[in-house]
Amino acid sequence: MIKIKILQLREEFKEYDVRPLVSSPIKVYELLKPMFLSDKESFLMLSLNTKNGVTAIRTISIGSLNANIVHPREVFKAALFDSAASIIVAHNHPSGDPTPSKEDIDITKKLLEAGNLLGITLLDHVIVGDGRHFSMKEAGHI
Repeated sequence: MIKIKILQLREEFKEYDVRPLVSSPIKVYELLKPMFLSDKESFLMLSLNTKNGVTAIRTISIGSLNANIVHPREVFKAALFDSAASIIVAHNHPSGDPTPSKEDIDITKKLLEAGNLLGITLLDHVIVGDGRHFSMKEAGHI
């Protein structure tokens, strides 16, 4: 069993038979959708190794029904702590519609710039809704 750090409000560990690999936005969606069973916006980050294996999943922030404040400093503080080669961020829209807001696109651009400065690649920003998802990479924002 491989232990992946799932860090939310407190430190917890989940065991997997093999390290989850994230090769597409649908894989990210399938891995994270159970964590988004909430009526509040949550912003998560997956720390990845050089083979895109998940080494940690962290809750960066929890917001309100329709808003969440995220700062690149908090995201990359966690990524540096995890020695991440790259990251994927994700958040939910409790409304069920994963269409990105202007703020979602703006934070993606800020994270992309910060990651480039630090040498930690932002691979995607996935927004999770009811039974569907939106990938910033697939949409051309990354």
